[in-house]
Amino acid sequence: MKKIYETADQALDGLLRDEMLISAGGFGLCGIPELLLAAIQKSGVKNLTFASNNAGVDDFGIGILLQTKQVKKMISSYVGENAEFMRQYLTGELEIEFNPQGTLAERMRAGGCGIPGFYTKTGVGTQIAEGKEHKDFNGETYILEEGIFADLAIVKAWKADETGNLIFRKTARNFNPPAAMSGKICVAEVEEIVPIGSLDPDLIHLPGIYVHRLIQGEHEKRIEQRTTRAA
Repeated sequence: MKKIYETADQALDGLLRDEMLISAGGFGLCGIPELLLAAIQKSGVKNLTFASNNAGVDDFGIGILLQTKQVKKMISSYVGENAEFMRQYLTGELEIEFNPQGTLAERMRAGGCGIPGFYTKTGVGTQIAEGKEHKDFNGETYILEEGIFADLAIVKAWKADETGNLIFRKTARNFNPPAAMSGKICVAEVEEIVPIGSLDPDLIHLPGIYVHRLIQGEHEKRIEQRTTRAA
């Protein structure tokens, strides 16, 4: 099966439609699939739901899709760096489903493992627990969270071999592997594609069985919060 495509547009051809649930990797601005997000914006699909740790910033990451009003709902952990996100939420244009970071990561992983739901103590007694099933185990109360089964997963990795085995670099590993697992189809963009057998099997973070399509491209290295000190 062909996995390597020349461009993000080609890699997403035939996969996009309105009303999709898309799982997107990345942590802050680290490891976000910027080329695939730009291609989604270009396609014009709308009413999308994104499961992602955050929505990027106003002009980068998922933020570019918020600007064009292509996103109707975010399933996120942290949304504090995006003014347009805040504006749309406060005016009722955007729906938000807040998840604790660990819960969101586990919901993605669970979907990738075919697990429809799991119980967690995180969120018990807060607004997170409202409307969710509660169950006691060994005298402790837990809430039921559902696995995320996304129509499409888009992720960014450092290296891939030609079969789609992926290696992520440092912080980019936080959400990309579970996001990739949760998609019925996973498209990955990488900085480098190497021949089969080039990667040490012990260093592979995500097996190629989860990855259906690959592109290689240049990526912008942005700093989300630049902090400096006087010399």
